[in-house]
Amino acid sequence: MIKKKRVYLDFVASAPVSDNAKRAFLRALSVFGNPSSAHTDGATARFLLEDARNIIARIVEAKTDDVLFTSGATEANAIAIRGHVQALMQSNRDAHDIHVLYSPTSHSSVVKTAESLRSFGVCVEKIPLTKNGIVDTDALASMLREQTALISMDAVCGETGIIGNSREVRRVLEKANMKKRALLHVDASQAPCTERLTRSHWGADMLVLDAQKIGGVRGVGAIIAHRTIPFTPLFEGGGQERGVRSGTPPVALAVAFATALKEVTNGREKFRARAEGARTKLLQALNTIQNCVVNEGKENAPNILNFSLIGRDTDYLSALLDEAGFSVSTKSACESDTQGSRVIKELTGDDSRSASTLRVSWGPSEPVRDILRFSKALVREVKFLDENHI
Repeated sequence: MIKKKRVYLDFVASAPVSDNAKRAFLRALSVFGNPSSAHTDGATARFLLEDARNIIARIVEAKTDDVLFTSGATEANAIAIRGHVQALMQSNRDAHDIHVLYSPTSHSSVVKTAESLRSFGVCVEKIPLTKNGIVDTDALASMLREQTALISMDAVCGETGIIGNSREVRRVLEKANMKKRALLHVDASQAPCTERLTRSHWGADMLVLDAQKIGGVRGVGAIIAHRTIPFTPLFEGGGQERGVRSGTPPVALAVAFATALKEVTNGREKFRARAEGARTKLLQALNTIQNCVVNEGKENAPNILNFSLIGRDTDYLSALLDEAGFSVSTKSACESDTQGSRVIKELTGDDSRSASTLRVSWGPSEPVRDILRFSKALVREVKFLDENHI
């Protein structure tokens, strides 16, 4: 009996490592010197590290020393939010004189880090969203005050694929009557495969990326921020990465990261067109299912589709699909212990929709025919649930 290959449709949780990134990683492993060492082996490692940094900087159109390597997006978001706010406090700014705003549909590393600032006395507020799931810029404008120091949001929501309106947010900040403009932090972890990635495109002062979301090797990410933006390091050490992120830089991970980012950037337009076609086919299949609601906005990344199968047990459904050879999720992997989807509850206020979500996401390595196979399996398994009242 010939087994059909598994179809991986949880790309936004963690992408398969691309062949090019894997080869680059394995080659770089042979360079074992510490890039901070002065000898020849250290210089060789330092060259590879800085070349990777330079590749990423060119893609996002930033200066090379704006790119700071981290362990991933979670740490990068913590540096952008907590690291910046603590730096303001260390410059003798009272915590009660700092105001932080964030989008409630952001990744949990943004939401929880922002909320944790309350323990320091910082004023933290959610930004209201429009019915399309983007920042309500009129509401934002009314919330701004002289104390507002930081706005945090996603470029692309990892749960719904809704594309954020960070450029509109930036314009609101620039028009605001403030002595010093608040900084804009954008988590762009889910953007590279389908969206332009320059820092100016997103209007960001701080841009966050993660290798594992684009086909790099898990364990490295980056925050792109000009050196004039102050950060307090989250932990102390040797002062690497401009003194912001101590620890021996992971050279092989950085090389694979830069390789993967270059690869998805070069193939973005081709993949986007293919993903839009696959999305259309999948939506056609969803239209045949009763009580199925797509959770999306006006503009969406074409490779992420979130929908609610009202009244069905989607945890059980995802297990059935897994048995059939399809990897999908019900919500963000970072919130697997929560009941229902936090993001869909924020967007809709509907418990039944948030409790019955399924998220499907794919990348350049997944052919359209596999999406079509999945759509047929989905319709079949939902029919099984309905017939058995599950």
